[in-house]
Amino acid sequence: MGARNQTEVSVFLLLGLSEDPELQPLLFGLFLSMYLVTVLGNLLIILAILSDSHLHTPMYFFLSNLSLIDICFTSTTVPKMLLNIQAHSKDISYIGCITQVYFFMVFAGMDDFLLTVMAYDRYVAICHPLHYTVIMNPRLCVLLVLICWLTIFWVSLIHILLVGQLTFCPGTELPHFFCELAQILKVACSDTLINNICLYVATALLCMFPLTGILFSYSQIVSSLMRMSSTEGKYKAFSTCGSHLSVVSLFYGTSLGVYLTSAVTHSSQRSSVASVMYTVVTPMLNPFIYSLRNKDVKGALRRLFSRAASCS
Repeated sequence: MGARNQTEVSVFLLLGLSEDPELQPLLFGLFLSMYLVTVLGNLLIILAILSDSHLHTPMYFFLSNLSLIDICFTSTTVPKMLLNIQAHSKDISYIGCITQVYFFMVFAGMDDFLLTVMAYDRYVAICHPLHYTVIMNPRLCVLLVLICWLTIFWVSLIHILLVGQLTFCPGTELPHFFCELAQILKVACSDTLINNICLYVATALLCMFPLTGILFSYSQIVSSLMRMSSTEGKYKAFSTCGSHLSVVSLFYGTSLGVYLTSAVTHSSQRSSVASVMYTVVTPMLNPFIYSLRNKDVKGALRRLFSRAASCS
């Protein structure tokens, strides 16, 4: 019976942010604009870093990876939402939904891990400046990113394999604009105890360890800055952390906001509206934060635009 139900459910219905027909054109235009800004902004950051030899350092290697992840993160959810609005449809196939869940978890986890690695990079640069180039060598940088990929790849795969054991009733509706693991578990027709335990454990570990690493790194950075006698030296050292701190605050702040909204309101629609902040708005704002607060990135972007203008 379970196997029959699972094959019977070929599609899920994504209810989206609103069922009001008059709001659909507005939602389409708004999300299309944010998506294009996100892709363009992060692509410019990547191109600026690749084209400027001054930015071929560990800090900007990790930033280019973060920009790539942000493009992929947004591309996992927004294009399908736009397609459904344009086609006046709510359907997403079972395979498409499971694929979306997997890649959403992968890229969300990578965002989290990369912010932690970037905090460690700033810790080494400020607390151990004389050994920075030795410690943060290209081999270690690549290894750190590879470990992040492998870890989140296997964690996400375990969740997907467990979801594959669940059964769903025909006409299952998801009160969201994309397939999220927590929502999938809520609408399953079979027992989800093991899935929920794994979800809570993985969420706690994957949030606790990176956040602990970030807090430890910045506690050491602040301690190191307090020992500096030069005010100019303190400002110069901490200014390199400003952009990263802003992105970390935005990422964890919006994630916490979604969690609190879900816990307080118990409204799926309000939770899905709140989740727009960390799934769409945060990746869109990251390039602006790094380009506006970072002189090196601004200089690289100016040189990139100058070369593009001279070529045309």
